[in-house]
Amino acid sequence: MRRHCRAAEALLLATVLTALAACGTRLPEGAFERPEAADGVPIRVGVIASATSPAGGGVFTGPGEGAAAYFEALNAEGGINGRPVEAVFCDDGGSGVGNNECVTRLIDEEEVFVLVATTALNYAGAPRVSAAGVPDIGGQPIGTAYDTYPHLYEIYGSAAPRDGGRPGWDGVLVAGTEVYRYFEREEGARTAAVVSYNQAASAAYARQVVEGLRAEGYRVVPEQVDFALPNFRAVAADMRDQGVDIVFDALDTHGNARLCEAMEDLGVEVAAKVTNVQNWNSSVPDDYRDAPGCRNALWVTGSSRNYEDVGHKAVKEFRDAMAQQGRDEELSQWQLEGWAAAMWFADAARSCDGELTRSCVEEFINRPEPYTASGLLLPVVFEELPEPPRTSRTCLSVARWQDREGWVSQGEMTENCFTVPQLPYRP
Repeated sequence: MRRHCRAAEALLLATVLTALAACGTRLPEGAFERPEAADGVPIRVGVIASATSPAGGGVFTGPGEGAAAYFEALNAEGGINGRPVEAVFCDDGGSGVGNNECVTRLIDEEEVFVLVATTALNYAGAPRVSAAGVPDIGGQPIGTAYDTYPHLYEIYGSAAPRDGGRPGWDGVLVAGTEVYRYFEREEGARTAAVVSYNQAASAAYARQVVEGLRAEGYRVVPEQVDFALPNFRAVAADMRDQGVDIVFDALDTHGNARLCEAMEDLGVEVAAKVTNVQNWNSSVPDDYRDAPGCRNALWVTGSSRNYEDVGHKAVKEFRDAMAQQGRDEELSQWQLEGWAAAMWFADAARSCDGELTRSCVEEFINRPEPYTASGLLLPVVFEELPEPPRTSRTCLSVARWQDREGWVSQGEMTENCFTVPQLPYRP
């Protein structure tokens, strides 16, 4: 079952960050040059990322970095049935115009076979991709394009109809409550603060979180700060007075860090300060350097295996490749998911037994058997249910930050599972 809360979090991040700068890595020069270890006719693959978007350099480059690392390792081992993958990267600048230009260039000029690990702030070119019948595999669902158009396959799977009309079920999508169920069960959390900006996207996402928390029986303390001049000390003081034991937010990384600093200054201690997959990276010590107590209360949830779990064979392969290629200075969960997206395409292409066609690739992606990228992803499947589901059995990957250890997984992700309500919303 598709976890639509991931899409909402990504959309929130993209919208809020348009007025802020963020830190991160950029794709290195030559990252997508064609390696020579494999021979045969190259398979051209397009990778679109909003690398220079208003959100700041590096915010949206992680999936492309992971895909680049996978293809480089793949080509060193002989490619796909002896054919190298030639990845063509396009930075759309975070704009709809730029995205359309990237789509036109990649499809018409570069004649790419597929797109992989798309991470676009404004996926305006999605209708063109779908109309051309170009599979877009393992993209990050920022916005509603992956809930709307056929031939687009987001990294988390989907149960919604995608006929090119309104997203989902005639404009309705669903969000599960598994995250809130997890923290109630595992940490005993019952009073939750939800902190947002007085900004449309932030406030809308906060309302969705509040609804999910209340559906799980939490007492909710909504907190809102001014986007231009946020008073996080007032929020922290109220959370202390209200006896809050867990915090969810609709903020960017900068706002989260400042909120943590205010909580630290006022002695606010919580069982968990919950963030999302976009902040699941190795920059935590720098981002939260002035709030060590709050930093060690950070938790994160997602749908892919923790990139720190090097005891898992597929994670170790990812980490080893990143190290061998000199890409491991800063690591992130989005890089791992980009690696998984590239693997997904490679596995689909191999299934074609030398008769590589787009229809064969899509047949593999649309098969009823769930895909896990060798255990890196929670089982992914695409199906089209006639109506929004009322409940779903959903699993979670959960980790918490601990200094000197990094992100530490909390249980096996395939066992952190709950049957929870799916709450309808209109994006």
